[in-house]
Amino acid sequence: MQLVGERWALLIVQDLLLGPKRFTDLRQGLPRIPTNVLSRRLKELEDAGVVRRRILPRPSGSVVYELTAYGCELDEVLLRLCRWGSRRLREPVPGEIFTVDSTVMLLRSAFRPAAAGDGAVSYELWVDDVVLHVRVADGRLSVDPGTAPTADLVIEAGRALRALLSGIEAAGAAVTGGAVRLAGDRGLLPRFASTFQI
Repeated sequence: MQLVGERWALLIVQDLLLGPKRFTDLRQGLPRIPTNVLSRRLKELEDAGVVRRRILPRPSGSVVYELTAYGCELDEVLLRLCRWGSRRLREPVPGEIFTVDSTVMLLRSAFRPAAAGDGAVSYELWVDDVVLHVRVADGRLSVDPGTAPTADLVIEAGRALRALLSGIEAAGAAVTGGAVRLAGDRGLLPRFASTFQI
């Protein structure tokens, strides 16, 4: 906890678990963090061997931050913390921000491989402006930003993401009530709801 217990440190690590980020990317993903605090936390995480800076090759030449192998070992720890915290997940309030990274981590923490079923299935998930391509195959999950032109089921969850992740009954009620819209194989909704549960 002395290495990663300062405020914002684990949230920075969480964003970096999904890949290298520029300073501005981290600021966008953590919009409430003061710039000086982000700089300080990154320096502390570098000094602790959790994060390293790297300069991308030309023409970009941008500086990115990424996790070291040591930092990547926090993946399972953070997933367990996300699972623990997701039990307190509430309906989002106006002004609350969904980012690609936070939504990916939520899905990763809610994923139940034993409930995923056999064969492969792909979903396109919309949460406000965040669009994700979710694929489950042989008990393994992959989540990438962007649309999935061949998705088996398109789910427009909006602010009803919690209902989708609360189980089959809550997901069905969200669809019936119009909070969630579906396109494609609607029969896959129960599978989605049992595969991702908080």
